[in-house]
Amino acid sequence: MGGSRPHGVGHGVEPVAGLRRALDVRDVALFNIVAIVSLRWLNTAAKSGPSAITLWVLAAVMFFLPQGLAVAELSARYPSEGGIYIWTKQRFGEGHAFLCGWCYWVVNVLYYPQLLITTAVVATYVVGLGNSGLGESWWYVLPATLIALWIAVAFNVIGLSTGKWLQNLGGYGAFTAGAILIAVFAVALSRGHPASAVTWSALVPRFTSLPTVNLWATIAFAFAGLELGATLGGEIKDPRRTLPRAVYLSAPLIAGLYILGTVALLWLVAVPSINIVSGFLQGIAVGAARIGHGLLWLAPAAAAAYALGTIGGVGAWLSGPARVALMIGLDRYFPPAFGRIHPRWGTPYVAVLVQATIASVLLVLYVAGRGTTVERVYLILQDTQTLIYFLPFIYLFLCLFVEPARAAGAPSVIPGGAPVKALLAGSGLFVTVFAMVIACIPPESGETLLFELKVVGGALGFILVGGWFYWRARRRGA
Repeated sequence: MGGSRPHGVGHGVEPVAGLRRALDVRDVALFNIVAIVSLRWLNTAAKSGPSAITLWVLAAVMFFLPQGLAVAELSARYPSEGGIYIWTKQRFGEGHAFLCGWCYWVVNVLYYPQLLITTAVVATYVVGLGNSGLGESWWYVLPATLIALWIAVAFNVIGLSTGKWLQNLGGYGAFTAGAILIAVFAVALSRGHPASAVTWSALVPRFTSLPTVNLWATIAFAFAGLELGATLGGEIKDPRRTLPRAVYLSAPLIAGLYILGTVALLWLVAVPSINIVSGFLQGIAVGAARIGHGLLWLAPAAAAAYALGTIGGVGAWLSGPARVALMIGLDRYFPPAFGRIHPRWGTPYVAVLVQATIASVLLVLYVAGRGTTVERVYLILQDTQTLIYFLPFIYLFLCLFVEPARAAGAPSVIPGGAPVKALLAGSGLFVTVFAMVIACIPPESGETLLFELKVVGGALGFILVGGWFYWRARRRGA
């Protein structure tokens, strides 16, 4: 998909007219936290037992650290709107940039419904109705998810100067919910015994087991998202310095929440009893009861903080991919309307509204179609999006590995030079390709051929749709 642009529109790393620089280090660090932290991963991890702690550490070292340093390095080199799209364009040309940007955009449009439905379910715990079945009622889930989505849309359309507060509050909420779990665990340590036995042998993962390697791939990509903030490079104050600093500030907090949060949940709740949806709230409730009944309000408070964090996460995942779509629109591979900047608010409002409209349709189809063929189709899309999501990370680590001649000798934020970059890129690529392979393996109870046709065929289908946009744009500009 290489080749030069046929229609003569070139942006490279030039600033996009109309965008306003509104984000500082604190804003971007909170943006990173709200984009990545989701305590539902604690439930998934802890449910597998103490070996999940080791899996978190391995994922942090082999994927999260390389990801963070790659983002810091590339955003310092190319601190432009579009982030990973621009980095790929600078390294490999526009064809590869389009493939990377298309996959990044389309997979996140499919992601909003999952995130919003999770928010609606957890929000029922705020008012004590978590076990009432309300989270399964379409008349509650559909309005709640659509309202949350369009609140996030409104904040994104009116500009980051105002909209950043949704992401900031979400970042504080996501961090607070995890911090409550860890704090309750720390206090409850002296008031009982661990619910789950943690021995040295229990900490060793069984990599000969498919569920274990599948979990490790899932855990690794629970760390994905540091690249998202860089897509707003044209709206960040002094992005060359701010983006790396925000990575260094937020990454340890994110890794600490996931690792310590899993330790806390395992200590507070026995593995067989961990609820896959609300496990972290179980842990808080158990710990609060051990400390004193006057603290039983902590679980609903954490649920409220989590819901706020998830709405902020929707805002973040609306804004980042919209900037990628903006740059694709400016390069004329998407309809030109995607490249429009709102004259008053300085935002790519068309891209945001298109994403939200598609997500709204998917939400209505999924919620209204539960128990029907529609639900089965949506679940196939979920499996497919997992595979598509990995492709941009291949480009991310290849961008770190490949050093263009024109950038030789330029200052680097990574000490150790080319050998260290190669080691980091190799580690990140290994985990990414490993996760892609795992995503292609059918579950033990599934039909292999049918699974491959759905997941691999579905991913290829999305790529072919993107290829049609690319071919059409090049033909039009020929």
